[in-house]
Amino acid sequence: MSLSCEPRPSTCRLLPAVFCMVTTNKQRTVLEGRSITVPCHYEPQYASYVKYWCWGRTRVWCTTLARTDNPHSDDPAEAKVSISDSPGHLASIVTMNNLTEADTGWYSCSVEVGDGWTPDVFKFIYINVVHGLSVAENKVFGEVGEEVSIKCYYSERLRGNKKKWCRMGDWSSCRTAGPEENFKDALVSICDDGNRMFTVTLRNLQLSDAGWYWCIVGQMQLGVEVQVTPSLRTSLSA
Repeated sequence: MSLSCEPRPSTCRLLPAVFCMVTTNKQRTVLEGRSITVPCHYEPQYASYVKYWCWGRTRVWCTTLARTDNPHSDDPAEAKVSISDSPGHLASIVTMNNLTEADTGWYSCSVEVGDGWTPDVFKFIYINVVHGLSVAENKVFGEVGEEVSIKCYYSERLRGNKKKWCRMGDWSSCRTAGPEENFKDALVSICDDGNRMFTVTLRNLQLSDAGWYWCIVGQMQLGVEVQVTPSLRTSLSA
């Protein structure tokens, strides 16, 4: 018979702390230069306890980065790491900003029990900070005659590269924006915010616009599917 804290939280009061660990994601991947928010869920009995965020794979060599009784990192100007507690939702929320590949590693959501005889409760999570490209959505939807936007995110080292939007299988369709120059014509615009994201907007969609496209920065590319449906107004008037 397995022991579980989640179905009956009150049973935690009768079990050793090892059976009542905090819960969170096992692993998260994020682009360098961006931020990450990690929710750490805990049992009701820990609502009033101090929660903290630690870097390191073992409890012995864990370095505390933020605590709910001191929610910001040692350098408030950078605000690299912060933590807040929401007892009403039984969760503490950790935010890490401006991540670099050096931030890759093991972290733990922890609750300070405050008793030398009782170990703190915690849950490890592996955060992987990568160099590359991502998109907000791999599939977007729009109606005929309307417009749709696609957000493409890139890591810090790609900031100076050209940004492209191309239809798969047709390189002549590519539209390009320079590091300091956006692109716009009657049907497509590419707007780079200069802060690791560029937005592609497709206007006056037609059924023929449906298909797969490339979001490209430098030598990196990711596919996005655009689906176009008939206009509801056109369908009703037909």
